[in-house]
Amino acid sequence: MSVDHYENFPVASLLLPPAMRQPIEVVYRFARSADDIADEGDASPDERLAGLAAYQAELDRIAAGTTPQTPLFVELAKVIATHALPIQLFRDLLDAFAQDVVKTRYADYPELLDYCRRSANPVGRLVLHLFGRTEPEHLDQSDCICSALQLINFWQDVAIDWQKDRVYIPQTDFPHFRIGEDDIAHSRWSANWAALMDFEIDRATALMKRGAPLVHALPGRLGWEIRLTIQGGLRILERIRQVRGDVFNRRPKLGKWDWLVLAGRSIRM
Repeated sequence: MSVDHYENFPVASLLLPPAMRQPIEVVYRFARSADDIADEGDASPDERLAGLAAYQAELDRIAAGTTPQTPLFVELAKVIATHALPIQLFRDLLDAFAQDVVKTRYADYPELLDYCRRSANPVGRLVLHLFGRTEPEHLDQSDCICSALQLINFWQDVAIDWQKDRVYIPQTDFPHFRIGEDDIAHSRWSANWAALMDFEIDRATALMKRGAPLVHALPGRLGWEIRLTIQGGLRILERIRQVRGDVFNRRPKLGKWDWLVLAGRSIRM
């Protein structure tokens, strides 16, 4: 399963135990389809919110012990029951997706991290619940990894998000580097812009390194999956720094050679 379309979700790949691939795929389909309701197509904001509300209603049915009305949620109900997954984590994801419909700017870094808490962190927590590794230390480390991945996606996609009238760089950061949204609007790279991006890269890197020790607490295949995920995120940050933050003209992507690098770095973790 590709993660190109939903960067924060660990792939249900061959690295994972076979018994875990199906539940992870079901949770992935929930997250991906809900995110698509909020982001894809030409639906109006009211239509998007109504679609997400319908998903919330399905979660309400699961919580109440009644049968969901759609096949996806019938499958999800089985996964939730089998693995005792907290329904609140699914609600948090929907809440974040609904926020994307109505909120396009973030005042400061704490406000952005609160969005990450609901848009990204539930994914990692759900994976840990599936594997029965829910110690507070591990949940905190997972949150750091997932928030870092979300931030990396934001820094990588500054120009793409602008086309959706979204700016995830905290508003309080712009004046410190004497630039503004007009620089994004005109794809205007400058030394000040490079300094801003270095600042944001450092934030994401610090978060990722705080979470990285989680890999040593996870069982073999999952541990390797998360190793590759962490190294992939860090590699994107390297690519952004290499182009001095010019994500307008040189949006970084991982190529075949990068995957060899990631494998080597994962082994050394």
